[in-house]
Amino acid sequence: MPRRPEPLLQPGKLCFPERPYLALGLEGSANKLGAGVIQHLPSGETKVLSNVRHTYITPPGEGFLPRDTALHHRQWIMKVIKDAMEQAGVGIQKRRLYLLHKGYASGPGMGAPLQSVAVVARTLSLLYKKPLVGVNHCVGHIEMGRQITGATNPIVLYVSGGNTQVIAYSQQRYRIFGETLDIAVGNCLDRFARVIGLSNDPSPGYNIELMARSGGANKRPLRLIQLPYATKGMDVNLSGILTAAETLTQDPRFRREMNEDDPDDTFTPADLCYSLQETVFAMLVEITERAMAHVGSKEVLIVGGVGCNERLQEMMGIMAAERGGNVFATDERFCIDNGIMIAQAGLLSYRMGFKTLLEETNLC
Repeated sequence: MPRRPEPLLQPGKLCFPERPYLALGLEGSANKLGAGVIQHLPSGETKVLSNVRHTYITPPGEGFLPRDTALHHRQWIMKVIKDAMEQAGVGIQKRRLYLLHKGYASGPGMGAPLQSVAVVARTLSLLYKKPLVGVNHCVGHIEMGRQITGATNPIVLYVSGGNTQVIAYSQQRYRIFGETLDIAVGNCLDRFARVIGLSNDPSPGYNIELMARSGGANKRPLRLIQLPYATKGMDVNLSGILTAAETLTQDPRFRREMNEDDPDDTFTPADLCYSLQETVFAMLVEITERAMAHVGSKEVLIVGGVGCNERLQEMMGIMAAERGGNVFATDERFCIDNGIMIAQAGLLSYRMGFKTLLEETNLC
């Protein structure tokens, strides 16, 4: 764990900075490699100066392996950092009015890709004598979402390829109210996309959303097929619904494309994509509403890569409106893994007195 030195400020009190601060953030916990530069001004304003990302995309039907993903990150990271610095108009080697500090994603995530990026973070910190701050990947998503949307004290639904959690902030800690008991929602959607042969470009989950929205090649009304619905208190199970959807692709009624003479009970990949989304998202809305009722919150913030899904935002918005609340979400620039969220969370941590010593830059 990062060592906590004497705080620059009183715990829990983040005042406006006395001078401008700059931070470079590096993200590489999965197949997205990102670098971003953020600026905190004495006025309290926060500026996103750059947000560059490169994605490791595998052929249809294949996932990404840690070793291959780490190789991608090593091949692309210097270009991504250079592009981010050029877009921001700053140089890491120059002495400026600003403090340029380094933040990097220290986990959770895939070990080999994380290690590849951490090595670069350590090297830059040593070369240019810049402070280093390890950032929890999950906290990075939340802090960037709060910054972009202006949500004050929301219930957070964090949904991505590796995480599915309902979170609230209390006593200077993020508290997990509910989570998946097996696989994450993004993993569930991605794996099903590979089963039916959807492209990984730009992402399998996004292509499921498109198919569920458009109805596929037939452009016909979609069928809602019954799938397992597994909420357990504040938690969800997603592996069973994935197995059920995969099994239905072997059903005699399943058709890759619908013909005019097919029976009424036949169904297509578009029907399954639609049904999978509707069922899984209904489960997420249910546990989020329970958390809202428990803490009396009127705000929901959706973060993580699956948070880009417009259908999820729509369903959550209907629930929140019925409770007199609001939903906050961002687009793919900030929902999908990126370097700017690491820069934001890292700079907030640094201003509160946190640093990560070089010998403590282990990954968690």
